[in-house]
Amino acid sequence: MADFILFGTEGCHLCEEAEQLLWQVGLDFCKQDIIDDEQLQQCYAMRIPVLKCRLSGLELGWPFGHEAVVKFLEGNQA
Repeated sequence: MADFILFGTEGCHLCEEAEQLLWQVGLDFCKQDIIDDEQLQQCYAMRIPVLKCRLSGLELGWPFGHEAVVKFLEGNQA
């Protein structure tokens, strides 16, 4: 199981941009579609895409770029 989750939904162009950026950084992450979970929708609907660290619980909200992702990862190393 990946240590990072990208919250988003199908057809969200910002989520697709975030996913591409995370692949470019080389991050191992899993995607979580919020559409089928009412609780996730309430939490993230207006904020997606959001990258979350499972271990720390910290989140990085959009917009974020390469540098912000690298800093986020450095701050969430075990």
